[in-house]
Order: sequence, then C-alpha cells, then structure tokens
Amino acid sequence: MKIECSINKIKKALMSVERITGKNLTLPILSSVLWVAVGKNLKLRATNLNIGVEIEVPAKVEKEGSVAVRGDVLSSLFSILQGDLLVKFELIKGNLLVKTKTSTILLKSIPHEDFPTIPIIKGVNLLIPCKKFIEGIKAVYYSASISDIKTEIGSVYIYPEDDILVFVSTDSFRLAEKKVKIKQKLSFEGILIPFKNVVEIIKVFDGLEDDIKITLQKNQISLSTKDIYLTSRVVDGNFPDYKQIIPQNPTTKAVVLKQDFINSLKISNIFSDKFNQITLIINPQKKIFEIKSKNIDIGENTTIIFGALSGDEVLVNFNYKYILDCFQSIVGDSLSIELNGNNKPMIIKGVGDISFMYLIMPMNK
Repeated sequence: MKIECSINKIKKALMSVERITGKNLTLPILSSVLWVAVGKNLKLRATNLNIGVEIEVPAKVEKEGSVAVRGDVLSSLFSILQGDLLVKFELIKGNLLVKTKTSTILLKSIPHEDFPTIPIIKGVNLLIPCKKFIEGIKAVYYSASISDIKTEIGSVYIYPEDDILVFVSTDSFRLAEKKVKIKQKLSFEGILIPFKNVVEIIKVFDGLEDDIKITLQKNQISLSTKDIYLTSRVVDGNFPDYKQIIPQNPTTKAVVLKQDFINSLKISNIFSDKFNQITLIINPQKKIFEIKSKNIDIGENTTIIFGALSGDEVLVNFNYKYILDCFQSIVGDSLSIELNGNNKPMIIKGVGDISFMYLIMPMNK
C-alpha cells in the first residue's frame, strides 16, 4: 500500500471511526482501524461487533493494499498533526510508514486478515434527508434508559405513521416523542436501536447535508451516504405501548416563556434535595404559578413564573433534571405545560409545534 492524502480529511474520518473500536481482550483486532486503499479512495473501517462504520476519504493511491493499526494510537497521532498538508503512507514490511514534511513515523500493525467484515444489509429501504433523521433521534435519545437490563427501553424506537417517521424513547420516568414528516409513505415494522449505538450514529452523521439511505433488516439496520456506511444491530423486543399512558384532555394548562421556565428551574436546582425534587404549584384562579424547592442543609426557594393559566389547581413534585433535558428539543420561545391533577404526569410541548411531546412522571414524597 502506498498513498497520499490530506491530514484534515483523514483526521475527520478517524474521529468517527476510532470511537467505534472495541476493547475486546479476546479479539484485539477490534481495537484497530482497518485501512483499505483501493481505486481513488482510502477506506477507514472500525467495528465493535455491535456497530460498524466505514468512511471513504479521497486519496492519491499509488499502490493498493490493507493494514490494521490501533485506533487509539492513530487518534493520538492525528490530534497533533495539523493543517491541510499532504501526508504520505506506505506499507513497509507489514507496518505503516507515515511521512510528513517534518516527521517520519512507523506504526506497528495488527494482522488485518482477522478483521471482521461489515455486513451489507438488504431489506426495506428509506431515503430521507440526513438532517431530518438526526433531528428526530436527537430530539428523544436522552430519554432512553442507559441500563442494559431492559434493552427495550435502553433504545430509541422508530416506527412509521404513513409519511411520518416517529422517534420515541423512555426510561420509565420520562418519555420523549418526535414526529418527522418525510416525502414518502412508509411501511415497516418498528425498530429499536440501542442507546450506545444511537450516540455514535449522531456523532457520525450530525451536520451532514446529504440524503441518508436507511436499510432495515430483522436484526440490523444500515445507514449510508456517499462516503459513509454504518451498520448497527437492533434490539429484538417490543417497545412499551406508551400511548396508553399519555393523558388526554388536560385539566390544567400553563403557557409560559421557555427561558423563564429554564431560569426558575436553575434557581430551584440550588435548593433542591438529594433527589432533585421540586414542587410545581399552579392555581389559575389566583393566577399563581410557583416552583418551590427545599434543602435542609442549604435553604429554600419559591420562584414565580408569569404566563397564561387555565383549569384546576394542582400541586405536584418532579425531578428538575428530567424537565431541563427536554428544552433542547423545543425550538420556539414559548411552551405549554399540561397536567391532569395532583400526582399525575406532566406533558411539555412547544407552542404551535405538534411534532414534539415530552412526558414526565411525578415524584411521590
């Protein structure tokens, strides 16, 4: 193998693939990044058997070939190399020689013949703008459980409703749902992508302007653009029937400015207890919306929020951290808060935005 390539282009690709390398002691090859020089491209490939990715980088290929090098070593090296300078790579006695204007580096290789193949997925195909897919995932993934005990809720659930792609996640304490309209009618069984893989999918595809091709199979999903091919396993299980827990016809509603609500939560956080508990009191008749928090070691706080209030009086406790998480998914300046009585779930939505819904379960004293 003998190639020449831009430092910046390789660095960007390495940032994505190196994160996916595995730390499997019985399969040390998984800690490496496979380099494949072919045609007019250098392909960088990594997998941990749970998720795999291949990214193509344009390169001047004088001699085709393959080599596997430890991912952490590559990441450390290219974090130091700077600029649009060209760097030369050559396979010397099975190891990778790296040459820049000022440095000559020899990287020890790992036998690449043992590197696992990244499967080519065949099945149901979708083609949607990358921005819309990532928007949907980013709007909900933080609500998924980070525990591996219940894999169904440790995932993001994606399913179709005609020409709408629905993204949902829950950890049983809160639930986020985002609906993204696309140009084609969809028909496929819902899929569950593991939380850890979702995080990597966001990092690889976030910010891309391309369309993304999504191929669905029973046990796997692939996502690809012109230069990127990523596969992930999907969870074999059933997502909870979440729609039955969503309250209908709220008895109390408040419309407030998002920033006012955020500021009041941040103040309440200072005085919240070890369970992050705050108390919401809404009394539309008296035009009162208060957030209270109390910590026996620090003090207590009451913050008033101004807004349009209607319905019945309620008093309910929540974990303030769960509330704060959802604001990244609400674009507008105002939001609506809906409740159905004391000790009942709260629903938060952006005013005028029916595409996102966030449900938080109450805390019992």
